[in-house]
Amino acid sequence: MKKVNLAQKLSLFKEYWSPRIVGELNDQYVKLAKLKGEFIWHKHKYEDELFLVIQGKLKVQLKNDKDILLKEGEFFIVPRDTEHKTIADEETHVLVLEPKSTLTTGSKSRVKTERLEKI
Repeated sequence: MKKVNLAQKLSLFKEYWSPRIVGELNDQYVKLAKLKGEFIWHKHKYEDELFLVIQGKLKVQLKNDKDILLKEGEFFIVPRDTEHKTIADEETHVLVLEPKSTLTTGSKSRVKTERLEKI
């Protein structure tokens, strides 16, 4: 068992839209990501997805619904089978909690996710 320092883990990478696994919890991955710009529209048919903003602001756009603006210290759970895309106008750091089975882009091609536990 080890504690995790989010700032230290975030300092280990610079790439945007490339989540890093920093822990596991009951068949869920705990991931950190740096975001800037827009991601693609997608959905996760069977999994919910939690976004917690550590630094910056994140807009979560939902099809046929209002946009959700998240500020530092706020989180939002995207319900399963909900089409969404995320937008970060400035560099934003997020913690993402999702089942291990979740494809980062839903039914689209998978984005590479690396582990940071051993670093």
